[in-house]
Amino acid sequence: MRVSPFAVLPVLCAVLAQCVYASPSAAVDSLDRRSTQIYDKRDGSHHHNPHAAPLLVLNETEVTMYHAPTPPSYYTLDWEDEGHESRHKGLMIFHGIFMCLAFFVSLPVGIALRSVNHAAHGLVTLSFYGFCAVGCAASGLYRKMTPNMYEGAVHRTQGYLVILLALSLSALDIIAALRRFIVFVRGPEKSFKAFWQIVIKKQESYPGNATYTGVVSDEPEEFESAKMLRESIDLQEIGTHDAHSNDNTEQWANDVRHHQRIYSMASEGTVFGSGSHSPGHSSDTFLDAQTRSLSLLKSKSLLHKIGSGAFAVVERFLVIAGFTQLLLGIVIYTGGCRENYVNGCLAHLIKGGIFWCYGLLTFARFLGSFADLGWAWNKVASGDPYTAEFVESFVIFLYGAMNTWMERFGANPGDPYTTKQIQHISIAVMFWFAGLVGMGIESKRIRKWLAASVFPASSRPLDVPREAVTEPPSYSGSFNPFPALVIGVTGAAMAAHAQTYLFQVEIHALWGNLLVAFSVLRCLTYFFLWLGPPRSMLPSRPPTEALGSFFLACGGLVFMFSTEEVTIAAMRRGRDDVMMFLNVSVALTCLAFCWTLFVVGFKGWLKSRIQSSVTYRASSA
Repeated sequence: MRVSPFAVLPVLCAVLAQCVYASPSAAVDSLDRRSTQIYDKRDGSHHHNPHAAPLLVLNETEVTMYHAPTPPSYYTLDWEDEGHESRHKGLMIFHGIFMCLAFFVSLPVGIALRSVNHAAHGLVTLSFYGFCAVGCAASGLYRKMTPNMYEGAVHRTQGYLVILLALSLSALDIIAALRRFIVFVRGPEKSFKAFWQIVIKKQESYPGNATYTGVVSDEPEEFESAKMLRESIDLQEIGTHDAHSNDNTEQWANDVRHHQRIYSMASEGTVFGSGSHSPGHSSDTFLDAQTRSLSLLKSKSLLHKIGSGAFAVVERFLVIAGFTQLLLGIVIYTGGCRENYVNGCLAHLIKGGIFWCYGLLTFARFLGSFADLGWAWNKVASGDPYTAEFVESFVIFLYGAMNTWMERFGANPGDPYTTKQIQHISIAVMFWFAGLVGMGIESKRIRKWLAASVFPASSRPLDVPREAVTEPPSYSGSFNPFPALVIGVTGAAMAAHAQTYLFQVEIHALWGNLLVAFSVLRCLTYFFLWLGPPRSMLPSRPPTEALGSFFLACGGLVFMFSTEEVTIAAMRRGRDDVMMFLNVSVALTCLAFCWTLFVVGFKGWLKSRIQSSVTYRASSA
């Protein structure tokens, strides 16, 4: 049967009519779905279209598409759920108070007391462990009377590890105290005053007994060896002078032996061993013994410096560990950072915590901390330590080298790089290589190489000046802008970071601009110090650093507040107010600055009592 072509016309007309008169929303929805798929592939499935306007109202349906519903937490159990009045929230409050007293009061005070070898250090250490014991007891009682609301929490385990680390440092103190007690028992003086001076105040000798001085020295062998070497070298110089004046080699040798017999008999056993006798040794053997003893003293001194430095770093690390435990405890109590919130939560807390601590350290430098290293924008008193800018550049380099490979956490093998990943990886690469440039600028060897370019390569050796070339005044300080540049570019980039909701855009722009403000103020510090480099060993305290450190610390705190989970929780509860977040951050930063001022000021007060004879001359005099 043959079908006429005109028979299909009604069907075609019906289809065309449906396409013409149908609503265009179907085509738009199809286009939106295709665009969403493209943006999901490019930006990640949980991000809004960056070319669309940020949303003003929270879309719970979209949130639940990518995140599980927020489960109950210790906070909701103690403060919001039915029957919360009968919960034991007071125990958790006591836990937080006593642990903060331990790590942010007793521990810093103990570190300050140790720095001046104060007798009260032991009592403050006992108060630290007392506060820890009360805090852990309150936490243990709370856990016994409260169901587990956070599976896999590591706050308790990490807290015990931190306390164990503190106990290991205290064990070294106990061993040293036992050693001093043994010295006291073996000494001739058994009075309480001698016990206080030797065991408690850690003094090398008891001043009430002159014969007791050589017994209680902490390092008697090293002291005697150093004294013997100094005397022997002085005597050898006398002998050399006599030899040149008399032009008699035999007389010079006799003089050396004569001085050895008179002045070095008490130290012969230290230099030559118990079975050796200096009169039977030649002058060459004597010099070899001196060289070996001097090298031994240097090696012991180097080991002592390394051990003391490691002890000081670990002791101060305990304060940062306490801050880390505080953040972790808040996260677990409020039930945050679970499931696919983990990566973003860790990124904000770790990076924001670094900026927060960096800001507090910068304010401590402004107050005068690390002035002995020349880090308080002052002239270093002695030695040639690494500059603060070198340390900053090294930390920036280390952070970038590690974070470059961490931005792919959570991605499956073979997944394409999203726009967000490329953004963050490029920032990490900037940290990496800008830190390298900063370290290179601070390297004195590289500076010498760069300074050598002032002489043309074709110049003859005779044309190069033999006298010392005068350095410009700017060489007395470090004017390295790369740490500030890295932080400023990071802040500017994150202030323009695309977000799903307008509140998230505003909160990111807030802490990004705070970091930019720090960068500008640090550059102003370099500008003013370039005009007038520091000439005194006292801290110069540039006011731009006081402001810059505040902006840096406050920006780090807002950074931590800008996690996706916190911003969504704020929108759900009607707390999505940028001014409220800023005011809370400013208040907490001011509180932390008061704590920093107390710690640095207390340490300075202790040192001023010991160095009361030091006077300061006015700069106008």
